[in-house]
This record gives sequence, C-alpha cells and structure tokens, in this order.
Amino acid sequence: MKSKAWIEKFMQGVFFVAACASVLAVALICIFLFANGIPAMKEIGFGKFISGTMWKPKNEIFGIFPMIIGSIYVTAGAIIIGVPIGILTSVFMAKYCPKQIYRPLKMATELLAGIPSVVYGFFGMVVLVPLIRDFGRALKGAGVIRSSGNGSSILTASLLLGMMILPTIIGTTEAAIRAVPSQYYEGSLALGATKERSIFRVMIPAAKSGVIAGIVLGIGRAIGETMAVIMVAGNQARMPEGIFKGVRTLTANIVIEMGYATDLHREALIATGVVLFVFILIINFSVALLNRGKDRE
Repeated sequence: MKSKAWIEKFMQGVFFVAACASVLAVALICIFLFANGIPAMKEIGFGKFISGTMWKPKNEIFGIFPMIIGSIYVTAGAIIIGVPIGILTSVFMAKYCPKQIYRPLKMATELLAGIPSVVYGFFGMVVLVPLIRDFGRALKGAGVIRSSGNGSSILTASLLLGMMILPTIIGTTEAAIRAVPSQYYEGSLALGATKERSIFRVMIPAAKSGVIAGIVLGIGRAIGETMAVIMVAGNQARMPEGIFKGVRTLTANIVIEMGYATDLHREALIATGVVLFVFILIINFSVALLNRGKDRE
C-alpha cells in the first residue's frame, strides 16, 4: 500500500511538472515577443506601425497594414472553402460512409495532415497557380475583371490553405459527432424528422463545442501557415487589389526578411509576430466567449 501511494504521489508530481512546463513555454514566448516587440512599436509609432500602408525597411518605414489585411483575406478565404467541405465530409464519414470505403477515406484524410507544407507549396505552384492564371485570363477575356494577374494570388493561397485545414476540421468534427449519444439521433427520427434534419438540427448543434474547436484549430493553422503561402501568394507588400492579385501575409513577411534583418528592422519583424500572436489570442478568446454564451442559453 505504501509503495502504491508513493507511486501515485510521484506520478502526480510528474503530471504537475508537465503542466508547469507547458505554461512556462507559453510564458517565455510571451515575454520574448512583448519584450522585443513593444519597444519597436513605441519607436516606430504604434499607429504608424499598425495602420501604415508602406513597408520599406531601407527607409525605416514599417507599416504592416497591408500584411494584416492580406492575412485576414487569405484566412477568410481558407475558412470559406475549407469549413463547409470539412464539416460535410465529417458528416458523411460519421453517418453515411459505407464500411468498405471508410478506412481508405480515413487514411486519406489523415495523410493530408502529414504532408509537409513545402509539398503543398509545390503542388500549389505546379497545379493551382497555372489553373488560377488561366481562370483569371478567361474572366478578363469575358470582361468580368480588369486584370487577371499571374496566378500567384489571394485566391490561390486561399484554395491551398483550405485544403491544408481539411484534416484538422474533419478529424475533430467527426469525433465530436460520434460522441453525441445515439438517443439524440434516434429520438429525432422517431419524432418524424428526416435523416438530414436530424443530423443538422440535432446532432451538429449537440456537437457544437467540438465543431467550433475544429474550426478554431483550422483558423490557427491557416493564419500561421508560412511556407506554402510564400510559394503561391505572390509576396507583394502592398494593399490587396483583388483576389487575383498577389499579397503578403504577416508570417510570410517575418520569414522572408528575418534572415538579413538587423536593428530596428529585426525588432519590427518581432513586433509583427506580436500582432500575429494577439490575433490568435483574440480568436481563441472570442470563441471561448461564444461557447460560454451558448452554454448559458
């Protein structure tokens, strides 16, 4: 009995140390970012840094507003493309998929999560960029748009990121749907509801916390993705002029220039990381408030 009690106390200590290590890691990241980024914002001017539309490090002009808008556009496009497909796929896998094809489909979605970002980027360069370029030229020829661009654009990056966030959304949403008690579904059918109505009006609302968690994880993946976006987005540090035009995101701005940045330029890039970190905090905080409000209802 004594040995068992000692083992339990020891494991409790191990778990506590692991939890403290996670909290410490987050705290160290926060301290590093804010300690190096806030002074740069003060020197540049918070307003000029956030709302400035020009990024010219050689002239010590640091305005990240185009990158903020670019990140929002690309992430929003990925959500519009990836979230509906991911949720519908998870519904199919949980309620409609035949057993013969479930395992291959599940393996395929899991494989999507294991593909490196650079491979996605190569796929985007070789396949998506030419397709979007030809599509834009067709629209321009029809008089729908004025300029078609070269294929490296917001639309291309959104399509690619929409593909990249699919496994995260599918896996989390499917697990959430399967966790809903079967009595909910069976009771809805017994009351005369159709299968589709039972799924979308009963099961998905019951699994909303898991669905929202999957969406938030997908947003985090999309807004934090770097390599694939660099390869297909065009990397133009200017205000976005349309979905067929190039754009630079916050993450791409940091990666592209951090290798040779010094002094205030380097600190400005770290401050860009602070802005990105705050975006993620705002998203998580908003979702937490949304869940809390729905739970109270």
